[in-house]
Amino acid sequence: MSDWRRLFGLLTGQRRLLLAGIALATLVILANVALMGLSGWFITSMALAGLGRVAIDFFAPAAGIRGLAIVRSVGRYLERLVTHDATLRVLATLRVDFYTRLIPLAPARLQPFRTADLLSRMRADIDTLDNFYLRVLVPVAAAALSLVAIECFVAGFSPVVALVSLLGLLGAGVVLPLLAFSLGRATGHARLAALATLRTTAADSVRGLGELWVYRASAAAASRIAAQSARLIGAQRADAIRDAVADAIAGLLTHLTVWATLIVAIPLVSAQAISGPVLAMLVFLVIASFEAVAPLPAAFRALAETRAAARRVFEIIDAEPAVAEPVTPVAVPSRFDVTWQGVTMHYDTSPAPALDGLDLSVPAGQALALVGPSGAGKTSLINTLLRFWPIEAGRVMIGGVAVDAMSGTALRGLTMVVAQRTHLFNASVAANLRLAHPTADEATLWSALSGVGLAERVAALSHGLATPLGENGARLSGGERRRLAIARAILADAPILILDEPTEGLDAETEADVLAYLATLMAGRTTILVSHRPAALRLVDEIALIEAGRVVERVPRAAAARGNARFWRYLRLL
Repeated sequence: MSDWRRLFGLLTGQRRLLLAGIALATLVILANVALMGLSGWFITSMALAGLGRVAIDFFAPAAGIRGLAIVRSVGRYLERLVTHDATLRVLATLRVDFYTRLIPLAPARLQPFRTADLLSRMRADIDTLDNFYLRVLVPVAAAALSLVAIECFVAGFSPVVALVSLLGLLGAGVVLPLLAFSLGRATGHARLAALATLRTTAADSVRGLGELWVYRASAAAASRIAAQSARLIGAQRADAIRDAVADAIAGLLTHLTVWATLIVAIPLVSAQAISGPVLAMLVFLVIASFEAVAPLPAAFRALAETRAAARRVFEIIDAEPAVAEPVTPVAVPSRFDVTWQGVTMHYDTSPAPALDGLDLSVPAGQALALVGPSGAGKTSLINTLLRFWPIEAGRVMIGGVAVDAMSGTALRGLTMVVAQRTHLFNASVAANLRLAHPTADEATLWSALSGVGLAERVAALSHGLATPLGENGARLSGGERRRLAIARAILADAPILILDEPTEGLDAETEADVLAYLATLMAGRTTILVSHRPAALRLVDEIALIEAGRVVERVPRAAAARGNARFWRYLRLL
């Protein structure tokens, strides 16, 4: 399906509003042209009446002029209201659809994209698509409809004048816009690419401003932004020059057409085929009709940028998730042991397998720790359980049911995750907690906070549960953010608990507090712990060592405590 057809398809949901907008825009153009033509006729007729040449009814044309002025003003207001309302509705629907399609792509299919680039696509690129309706479709449709009516009216007085006017309008309204589109295609893509790169670089620089300051690299970052800004300004300058040239040519075509109209129409006055006031009316009609096509060259030039933005949006919408949802999902299992049988998987960034025929099982209600060198496959193991990445061979099962046979929603309803970097949104404490339990009342939220020792801390905040946490939980310390993540897991109340480096980066005292809360949360749940902290390993029943995507050692914690297990070389003893 072509990009243009897809853009038209986006508009179908608001068809009535869109057609109403085109109708109102056409009415405004016709009212404006009629106002100009009637004014020209009226002024000339009044001048001739003053010389005693003709007698006219003053009141009817004066009332017509006032009525047309009112229709033009009210119609323009309604046209802006309707067209912008329709456009914003379409863009809002598209933005929700974009985000809905984005969710199942995470994290595997989103690896090639930077976060700031995805945000730019969802906000700026979708906003750019308003050009298609507001600046192209409505003006083109309204100009076409109104010019047909205008030319038919002019032809009733003089077919030759209508032909001259039509030729000028085709030059300004068809040839010039198509030329602008052809010339603007390359710079449109370049401009959008430069703008996307600048947004991404600026966002990354702001996010890493602390590191840039510490390592005295802020000047280099500013230079990169300045260079990218210069490239963007260069593309914008080229577009501005083209727009100026197009405006000048359109103005020239308007004047040439007016002169041609006078040359053709003056002999008609001499031959008494038309009157002097009609001549003035025709000239004013020609001048006003060019206003209908004046915006089209710039609009068509912007089409290239609009098309590039559409392709960036459709690239995400059309992307297939790395793991497809089952056609007929099976019911969730009644028991919650976890098993990996001969599991092999690769990442696109490495030819070596992340997991190489791995076999592992965790009995229901038991806790297993995963240790090993960086890149050994510990996180990959969790990714396959959560079905974030596809496997090439083997099976991952919960309670004997393959995870790829369950729906993603059902699967993640069986698991809860406490990670080293749990994201906290710039929202209230309550909103962050309700991610795990959307219908939880305040009593339930306070109970979860009490379970991790945060109730007093949150109660002391300015607005309690309604207090915004700031960017990534800036109001809380590192240990408090980790405990809030545990409270979120308590609210989820899932039978399988995944702990990915939950105490990494914490001091010994804070780590002891967090582990105490985790021990309560782990009770009776199937738990998978990724950690190299000896204090955390005391909570598990068994420890498995993973190297090169395989389990090379598995020992009970009691045996491992004697210090003769291979995995000890990966730990720092306290």
